[in-house]
Amino acid sequence: MSRPLLVHFAGVEEGAWRVTRLQAVKGDGLPDAPFLSMHTSPQPRHRWQLRGVVSHTRYATADEVRTLAGVQEGLGRAGSTCAALIPIRKSAAWWSLAQDERREIFEEQSRHTQRSLKYLPAVARRLHHARDLGEEFDFVTWFEFAPEHLSAFEALVEDLRTTPEWRYVEREVDIRLARAD
Repeated sequence: MSRPLLVHFAGVEEGAWRVTRLQAVKGDGLPDAPFLSMHTSPQPRHRWQLRGVVSHTRYATADEVRTLAGVQEGLGRAGSTCAALIPIRKSAAWWSLAQDERREIFEEQSRHTQRSLKYLPAVARRLHHARDLGEEFDFVTWFEFAPEHLSAFEALVEDLRTTPEWRYVEREVDIRLARAD
């Protein structure tokens, strides 16, 4: 495994991504910001800042990792001018479960990976773990897609919000973005 990658997402006055929508889905939202920047170091001027680490796989089996790798395309594709940043905090009840119990809800009941596969490679994604950093959210998920795949992305998030896993979400913010260049 490569070194963990620490990423800072900040609501700023100028940045690479223009915020087109910032909406609290569950729980408290975040202050409005016109742009989002994404860097590997803290941003000194921001309206809000979220941090997360890209590290080892936590809930997927080896077969699922191979399947995802065979379908998923990377971030930064030229046509992917739309993005979404979705930070999520799960409840204390979720974190009181053992790893195998969380896996049971995540995949066997909710079929998180299987549900997501049908939207790849149109939607690229990267998960950032934030709980162990003491952040206000447990996960910060980054998605990129071309404008013609907006409906696929909408279907993906709506599909995942109907699962047993989502009952454990106590805070979620949905931030939609468009490349600013």
